[in-house]
Amino acid sequence: MPIVPPVEDAPAAAERRDRLLAALTLIAGVGLVFGTPFALKAGFEFFMPLTAALVIAVALVPVLEWLERHRVPSGLAALFCVILFLAIANIAIAAIVVPATDFFSQLPSRLERIQTNLAPVLDLYASLEKSVNRLFRQIASTPPRQPGTAAVSPPSSVLELAATSAPTVIVQVFFAILVVFFFLSGWTKIRRRTITERTSFDGAMATARVIQDVVDDVSAYLGTITIINLALGGAVAVALWMIGMPSPLMWGGIVALLNYVPYFGAVIAALLLAIGGLMTFDDVWVAMIAPAVMYGIHLIEANVITPYVVGHRLTISPLMILVSLSFWGWVWGTAGALLAVPLLIIMQTVLGAAGKPDIAGFLFEHGALVQGKRGRRRWRVGRESDDGEAGADSAVDTGEAAA
Repeated sequence: MPIVPPVEDAPAAAERRDRLLAALTLIAGVGLVFGTPFALKAGFEFFMPLTAALVIAVALVPVLEWLERHRVPSGLAALFCVILFLAIANIAIAAIVVPATDFFSQLPSRLERIQTNLAPVLDLYASLEKSVNRLFRQIASTPPRQPGTAAVSPPSSVLELAATSAPTVIVQVFFAILVVFFFLSGWTKIRRRTITERTSFDGAMATARVIQDVVDDVSAYLGTITIINLALGGAVAVALWMIGMPSPLMWGGIVALLNYVPYFGAVIAALLLAIGGLMTFDDVWVAMIAPAVMYGIHLIEANVITPYVVGHRLTISPLMILVSLSFWGWVWGTAGALLAVPLLIIMQTVLGAAGKPDIAGFLFEHGALVQGKRGRRRWRVGRESDDGEAGADSAVDTGEAAA
């Protein structure tokens, strides 16, 4: 008599199929997550200016909409927004980059003063180094081999450096400007088409809400932080002018620009101010007044002003900010660090509306987590028992293994 295999229950088969498809989707998603950063890093010349242009364009959307409400054509309004952004960028470059280039070009001639100011610290370091070297000579019988260093040939002239780097930068800036202009000029049509193409009213409303939330959050954050940074830079410039620091407006602009990078920007600004103070003053303690004053003002801004102003608008986890800074800084360097928080706001807004993947629910749902081997009791996680009472919340080894 032929043996007929048992017919599998249809709901059980459907559940197994769904979980298999979910597992394949999860594996593909993990591969995409791990592969995307390397693709972004390899395509820096394309992805970085594109992303920066989109963030800038989103931040300029409120200005564009204000102009369109006053019956300015979309193309003309977009051109005005681009010109406004370029004017602000050029003012910042003229106030920061040009004086900073002139100031730090004097660094080779000021090295003697810096060494004189740091003489006590260098003497202490030299004595510690001698003690450490003496200890290592006593422990090691043979001195370690010095690793070989590869010689790197620098550009032979400024013209060669400009020929190898400047065209790329010019192309990237021009590309970003075009992206900003065409994004803004077609923003109204793009938004209307994106909303009207939804097949349901609820979908159209959800899409409109997400678009508006992204624009509001990014523009509110960048606008608020820009005002705070300008106030911080102005306060630092006034304080540095009072202690006799040269080029106080330049230093205030550097502090304002670096303050766009949370946590690390203030530290870098303090280090640069310490170098500038050592180049300017003859006493190391007087030179340290500049970074101390700057960091004191920054602590007031970071712990009192910014939480009071921004905290009412956006709530971002400090851990997520740190992870975003590390990730985008690794992918795109300084530009990535400047874009880290706006990109985090965009992703947080979109995921908050679309929903986040529930990986824990996929892994532990339906009592799929089993502790131990045969003969040990399985406890369902977060399930209700047959009599309606809640089951155990964790898998526990009852110790009733087969004896």
